[in-house]
Amino acid sequence: MTDPKTWMCLICGWIYDEAAGCPEHGIAPNTRWADVPMNWTCPECGARKEDFEMVEI
Repeated sequence: MTDPKTWMCLICGWIYDEAAGCPEHGIAPNTRWADVPMNWTCPECGARKEDFEMVEI
């Protein structure tokens, strides 16, 4: 298993952390970005998954 990664919304800057997930929006902790459903959207601005980019924090 690889180290958890972080992904940033290019529209609003919201960060998705694989280790934390996004339980309040249906994504369990330790959910890899590849396993996040394609129809999931940014909880802050509604951007699509393709509008995120991996970033190092």
